[in-house]
Amino acid sequence: MSALELPVLLLNQNYEALNICNVRRAVVLLGGGKAEMLENGRGELHTSQSVFDIPTVIRLIYMVKRPIQQHRLSRQEVFLRDGYICQYCGIKTKNLTIDHVMPRHRGGPHVWENVTSACVPCNHRKAGNTPQEARMRLLHEPKAPKPNPYILFHRRSILDEWRKFLPWLS
Repeated sequence: MSALELPVLLLNQNYEALNICNVRRAVVLLGGGKAEMLENGRGELHTSQSVFDIPTVIRLIYMVKRPIQQHRLSRQEVFLRDGYICQYCGIKTKNLTIDHVMPRHRGGPHVWENVTSACVPCNHRKAGNTPQEARMRLLHEPKAPKPNPYILFHRRSILDEWRKFLPWLS
């Protein structure tokens, strides 16, 4: 990985974590006077005409309204929401399938409130029925996960220089 592609923590004017950009984008923001460098833990970047500090953390000079990112509906996100637990029998396993509470062939939509994790035997037992028709109970009613403004930091390596700016890690 080149030095220009290394990750840089981008903070809002109020020091709230906004995003992770690369060094190239950070240098452009710094050079345009739109951001200031807070941490430099990587040394210098040499060009033919000048030398730049390689930033690790930068802060915007102006406040940006952050859009709250919704969780995308995917198999992995459903399994994470349900804790890798079959919502019918309660076993914890990595061998799960997606089950539509109201089957799709009967008009059930593919939305958070209609999908749940199920082990293969439970999914086969339920088949194309509703849980009531199959005489099966859900452990939890499926619902959309709450929006999390810090979702982009989950399942990602966090640099030591970033930790003091990410309060949930302290």
